[in-house]
Amino acid sequence: MNSGPGVHTVPTFDRDGITALRRAIKDAFSDMGPVLPLGPNRAQPDALAHWTPFGPQGWLAAVPDNAAALLSTSGSTGDGKLVVLSTDAIQASATATHEFLQGPGQWILALPPHNIAGFQVVARSVFAETTPAVVPPGHFSSEAFLDAVSGLPTSDLPRYVSLVPTQLGRLLKDAEATAALKTFSSVLIGGAALPDAWAEQSSDAGINLVHTYGMSETAGGCVYDGRPLNGVQWRLDDVSQVWLTGPMLAEGYLGEPELTAQSFVSRDGQRWFRTADVGRESDGGLEILGRADDMIISGGVNVPPTRVEAALVKHEAVDSVAVVATPHAEWGQQVTAVITRTDQSQQKPLTEVTGPLAEELRDLVRSDMGRSAAPKTIFEIGELPHLPGGKVDRQSVVALAVDHDR
Repeated sequence: MNSGPGVHTVPTFDRDGITALRRAIKDAFSDMGPVLPLGPNRAQPDALAHWTPFGPQGWLAAVPDNAAALLSTSGSTGDGKLVVLSTDAIQASATATHEFLQGPGQWILALPPHNIAGFQVVARSVFAETTPAVVPPGHFSSEAFLDAVSGLPTSDLPRYVSLVPTQLGRLLKDAEATAALKTFSSVLIGGAALPDAWAEQSSDAGINLVHTYGMSETAGGCVYDGRPLNGVQWRLDDVSQVWLTGPMLAEGYLGEPELTAQSFVSRDGQRWFRTADVGRESDGGLEILGRADDMIISGGVNVPPTRVEAALVKHEAVDSVAVVATPHAEWGQQVTAVITRTDQSQQKPLTEVTGPLAEELRDLVRSDMGRSAAPKTIFEIGELPHLPGGKVDRQSVVALAVDHDR
């Protein structure tokens, strides 16, 4: 369907929607207007909720002529925004990705296509002239993944799949799914920090993981295994915040010129995007330490939550974990962990972990990061809340923990 002149909204909740999205991407490259993918509920993005589409001040009038796609950001730290991507940015990203990998190939779509990672799987398939096999939306399972794998056509083309760490962790628990991952030329992993234990397990199983870093504003992943893709550069400012530049940068945020000017900055004749992430140089490459606004400051000590998560997930009882800051009367913030167990029901309500297991988990963190990083409170739940793109919904995790303590 069409929301107005030149902008094509496409529900992407099933295989027919993916077919329509592929067609809309092709149309965008034929100057037939940009595509606005919609999620499972077919609702317009939150960024448009209080903005009329029509008229000289409507959002349709704000869409630039070179727009190929309007994509929602994850909204992990607040209200989502609509990022405007040009045809040049989408093509530059797909071309550079295929150059880094083994060339155009056959993809499995396991991520929501209305967010950038899933959208780019569809776009790369368009450029490769292939049709992605689709993992149905909803709860991700090894059974659904294996069903998608069985639907891949027989071909000499390389096979690719893009996953978030939670999905990879579930597949690694299934021997058949692990064996299937080994047949892929590359398994792209991004969206969150990957626990060392899962990285080691993947390596031992012969799975070729490619760690990706990027966001909607960079048309998806633009730094692979710590190395920038062709045409991309990165740098760190005085507070270790990550800046990125390259041909795949977005045009900006729809209808938000001030925010666009703050985030996309010209320096030395180049246009840079100021990310919300903190990083460091490691072996000549870029290592992401986490979001600047996720950093926990407890009693004056900076605690990166991703490192705490990496320590906790080493425990055999832990399936997945989210570490967040919750209020503390004396320290300002305290380190709080919410885990899922390897042997529990998805319906299990939030409960506090005490006794020997809690101390074992704290000891793991103390031995790796010191006493100040050990979580004061540890909860367990059946399943962590996630955003539509697959990332952990940290705001919801905080709310669950705070509500439990009231």
